[in-house]
Amino acid sequence: MIQSMTGFGKHVVQLPSKKITIELKSLNSKNLDINARMPSAYREKELQLRKTIADSLVRGKIDFGLYVEITGDEVSSVVNEGVVRQYIKQLRSIADGDDIKLMEMALRLPDALKTEREDIDDSEYKIIQDALEKALEEIIGFRTKEGQVLEKDFTDRISTIKNLLAEVVNMDPDRLATIRERLEKAVADLKTEIDANRFEQELIYYLEKYDITEEKVRLDNHLNYFTETMKSADSNGKKLGFISQEIGREINTIGSKANYAPMQQLVVQMKDELEKIKEQMLNVL
Repeated sequence: MIQSMTGFGKHVVQLPSKKITIELKSLNSKNLDINARMPSAYREKELQLRKTIADSLVRGKIDFGLYVEITGDEVSSVVNEGVVRQYIKQLRSIADGDDIKLMEMALRLPDALKTEREDIDDSEYKIIQDALEKALEEIIGFRTKEGQVLEKDFTDRISTIKNLLAEVVNMDPDRLATIRERLEKAVADLKTEIDANRFEQELIYYLEKYDITEEKVRLDNHLNYFTETMKSADSNGKKLGFISQEIGREINTIGSKANYAPMQQLVVQMKDELEKIKEQMLNVL
């Protein structure tokens, strides 16, 4: 079952004095790229949180946000009383003003407020981990639903290519007969005596150069392999990408050997379907 790399997950936890929100957004990328945003007090846990995300999401451009909103009596900054008193004393010596005005000025100066940084206790970190796991479950569910849409599209397009290949197979005898007739007519137009046996040998050699039997078999095998890989337990976009390249190689070879307009038209249709698969493949995990 394939998964998309596009997804979104969110989980909110309300604690007595704060609200913690975990958000995850993902887009397609060749590798894993995690962009993390969180308050500085929580940075000590960043590597562990990144590892949890990497183990679950594997690949993609991931935006991870940990947001903390204080909803209770807890405060993150307090007045640095000693510093503020010194500022007021100095301001009073150089400027007139009442205490409230001097206080307003002092509070705008450096170090008037100090941030109380507290380490995250184990219970709060466990809550964050659980919230992250739930957000990951949500984004994986989102990716899976998107993957089902992609799988349906791929299945339809692979089926279309197989049907076009069946038309190529049915058309091949007429193609070879037309090429043979064209060559015989070209020789007849020369109006010269030729060795019939030698001409037949050369004709067979020439027709072998246009034989597409191997390409037809390999293309059919690649199409079946693509379908089998889609239905495997793990999503493997890179592997499907490699198979797509092999499918394209066989289609191109058939086109170059066709030398027959009706078959080349079928090849163009197969290429069109394959290009649409490749475009969507960029978003497969």
